[in-house]
Amino acid sequence: MKDRVKEFEQTIATFYNAPYAVAVDCCTHAIELCLRLEKRQVIVSCPKHTYLSVPMTLEKLGMSWLWSDEQWKDYYYIGGTNIVDAAVYWERNGYISGTLMCLSFQFKKHLNVGRGGMILLDNEEQYNLLRKMRYDGREDDTPWAEQDIDSYGYHYYMTPEIAYTGTLRFNSAEVNEPRKWSYADYPDLSQMKVFK
Repeated sequence: MKDRVKEFEQTIATFYNAPYAVAVDCCTHAIELCLRLEKRQVIVSCPKHTYLSVPMTLEKLGMSWLWSDEQWKDYYYIGGTNIVDAAVYWERNGYISGTLMCLSFQFKKHLNVGRGGMILLDNEEQYNLLRKMRYDGREDDTPWAEQDIDSYGYHYYMTPEIAYTGTLRFNSAEVNEPRKWSYADYPDLSQMKVFK
């Protein structure tokens, strides 16, 4: 069953031309894991026009952050980091070298499996850390009770069933033209009561 997740990771990594891919349960958690990995103490920025879970994640992590007026298309950086919110981005060979690129497979996205996300990256050390972080601090290939868990992790892994659905739907997504998204597809979050 775990092979299905690895197969889906490899399929997406190959499509985007990324050395590594880490499948997770949603793009929001992909962004959260990357922020936790980076452990930045700087003030980061978040576009006013994005999905509301992004600033909520910054709040959840207790980060210092501010709004930006970025008029992005296809993807954007979490300002002050190398983390790319590419939830709506579908582009062959589209991986940006040196980044932690976070994808979504939510039901409105081009390759939709209902729920799911992935982190694309080119740093092997970060890849190994993120694999453990997404899976309660455990290694994938050994029963957890047989492991001496040495780091904290989160219950953010992609299930084999979701990964298998992604693999089955990939060929159709690969040949169909994706919708192009931009900041204009989202409301101004800075005007919502929750963020005032």
